[in-house]
Amino acid sequence: MVDFAGWEMPVQYTGPMPEHLAVRTAAGLFDVSHMGEFEISGAGALDLIQRLTTNDVSRLEDNQVQYSTLTNEQGGVIDDLLVYRISSEYFLLVVNAGTTDKDFEWITKHADKDRVEVHDTSAAYALMALQGPRSELILQGVTDHMLDRIPYYWSQKVRVDGIECRVSRTGYTGEDGFEIFCDPDHALHLWNRLLVTGHELGILPCGLAARNTTRLEAAFRLYGHDMDDSTTPLEAGLGWVVKLAKGDFIGRDALERQKREGLKRKLVGFEVLDRAPARDGYPILIGSQEVGQVASGSPAPFLGKNIGLAYLPIENCAVGTDISISIRGRAVPARVVETPFYRRERKFD
Repeated sequence: MVDFAGWEMPVQYTGPMPEHLAVRTAAGLFDVSHMGEFEISGAGALDLIQRLTTNDVSRLEDNQVQYSTLTNEQGGVIDDLLVYRISSEYFLLVVNAGTTDKDFEWITKHADKDRVEVHDTSAAYALMALQGPRSELILQGVTDHMLDRIPYYWSQKVRVDGIECRVSRTGYTGEDGFEIFCDPDHALHLWNRLLVTGHELGILPCGLAARNTTRLEAAFRLYGHDMDDSTTPLEAGLGWVVKLAKGDFIGRDALERQKREGLKRKLVGFEVLDRAPARDGYPILIGSQEVGQVASGSPAPFLGKNIGLAYLPIENCAVGTDISISIRGRAVPARVVETPFYRRERKFD
């Protein structure tokens, strides 16, 4: 158990390797109740979120989910988040635990209080992530709702073992799976129920270590490592969530200028050509010159490689570029590769 953004969180239950492999081959259950939730409602809810985030919220339908970023005036990433449209005047935002207070202050600062209400309802939700190829089979065992009717990045109200929940087909592992919102009073019951139901199908409870390695294999960004207030979503390889054509939003001018002038650096994936893993913060070298640091790095248990993400000068970002990583004073060879490192076949896209 470790402190994580003020929460006491499990690093592992049975071990990072078996938990990671369970997610890839069967199912893993993560307690992600540390995530923050904001409810934004009122006639001005859509306009507020449209002004604060880079993606185009106006394209969402009821119960659809969208990945996006909050940006500052310089285009830097305040946080990445999920936007749930419940109705045209009611949205649920899911933000990172370590940035919950900062995000809430930023959003309320820009809210027109006559047209919109913003509430931090994080304490009203427990959140579990059931991830892996057998997730639907396991969850279907405790609900009458036809889960195959929930497409990727959509949500529905679902009774799970008789308990009213909101279930979305989302996740942070690169696998098919669900995130389940419920009242905290019911969390322990649902957690145990899912583990019992999925026992014969190979489910394991999973901690922070497996959460990190699964998301890294899928090349999902981790706020505070792969992006922050000083990096833009364009630099972080998230240009697909920046919709400049939607109209004005905070940071738009800076992002439009950066796109027009061209990036000077970019987040890329690399594979270490050695048995030594590249950890966060290790220096990256081109020849003998340090050009960056590892943003996220670890072994990839399912792939059997050592992988990572790093910001490199734009001239060194091409796939196939040879780099070195300083690991305990030794220049270890590595190579820029395509991301994601791991990709499943997404039949629900």
